Amino acid sequence: MKRKYLLRNAICLLLIICAVTAVTTSLRAEDVVGKEITHWQPGMIDIHQISTGRGNAGLYILPDGTTLLVDAGELEQKTSNHTPDRPDSSRPAGEWIVRYIRHALRHDPKPSLDYALLTHFHQDHIGGVTGDLPMSRSGAYRLTGITWVGEELPIGTLLDRGWPDYDYPIPMTKNLMSHYRNFVKWQVEHNGVKAERFIPGRNDQIVLRRDPEKYPQFEFRNVGINGEIWTGEGTATEHHFPSFEGVSEKQLPDENIFSAIFLLRYGNFRFFNGADQAGIRPNKPDWYDTETPVAKVVGPVDAAILDHHGYVDTMNEFFVSTLQARVWTVSVWDDDHPTPGVVERLFSEKLYPGPRDLFALDAHQKARDSIKEFDRIASTQGHIVLRIAPDGGEYRVVIVDNTSESHKVTKIFGPFQSKK
Repeated sequence: MKRKYLLRNAICLLLIICAVTAVTTSLRAEDVVGKEITHWQPGMIDIHQISTGRGNAGLYILPDGTTLLVDAGELEQKTSNHTPDRPDSSRPAGEWIVRYIRHALRHDPKPSLDYALLTHFHQDHIGGVTGDLPMSRSGAYRLTGITWVGEELPIGTLLDRGWPDYDYPIPMTKNLMSHYRNFVKWQVEHNGVKAERFIPGRNDQIVLRRDPEKYPQFEFRNVGINGEIWTGEGTATEHHFPSFEGVSEKQLPDENIFSAIFLLRYGNFRFFNGADQAGIRPNKPDWYDTETPVAKVVGPVDAAILDHHGYVDTMNEFFVSTLQARVWTVSVWDDDHPTPGVVERLFSEKLYPGPRDLFALDAHQKARDSIKEFDRIASTQGHIVLRIAPDGGEYRVVIVDNTSESHKVTKIFGPFQSKK
């Protein structure tokens, strides 16, 4: 009798474990090609790279439902060097981004953004400004990119590289920044938005807002900004750039190298975003390369976004061989995104062994024609959704149609096992 009792209990326990496993697995297995992408569920992380054809926009839904928007760009003008507007040109990019976010957050009766992070101040990351753009309801700023998003969706905390003075490396007063600063001022004074400067080294600036105790394995680490880079020890940082005191505006480096850089961890899963930092420095001083010191503190990751859209000045050999990502994603909407040399390095098994996949938002025909290994790119068009399973043990890549608002899945890759 005792043996039968023990056997029965063992079988019951096994059935319970199988049921729990099935539930957990189903979170990763619900998406079906040709069907609408399933919505986020508690415990998951969804990282959406949104394809508008006009700049960068990334929506992060963290395990407790905390939301983060990284950039919301909008080019002022488009030429034949750019891919088509997505889904089409009937609405500006800012409006398409808002509509996409509302759909992705359809599980929430009152969708909002807990955080918005602007990695740097270029139009393809915050929105360009022209005189014919509509004004905000307040009349304080024009609607484009991030300002359009902020007009339509509540933002809890807004982070950038310049608040509150916007004076590094020189005072930022030109039209684009004047417009953006008016937006920040209005949001703080009238909508209760909290504005902060993104501070390198910290892991307590972007945190879970809704149920943090349930997910202690989550961490968002500020790796670098304005040339100040985390050392990997506590919150300590080191200055990588020289002093720009007395340097003329024409002699200043490009805005890209001041980008906010971060590392997201969830259990064994590690995700890296270096924004538009540079790593290759033809005719530039050594300090232009932030990829090398950043790679030293970041180490191997599971997934990463290509720096600066995979442009010619990025993804140096040390950086690629150190991060060793299984999944690379790249925000592309220009004929130089990504460049052939970058793709060659990403697929080089001399730099690191093992399989890896590259996913592109919307590859331009010129890029398709110039890249020898173009056929090895896993997906070349569509919103890219990285879906990380509860506990961070595995993840998938889901490609979603960007030619309409059907939100239909076109391809699914994985599951991939997170590194240990």
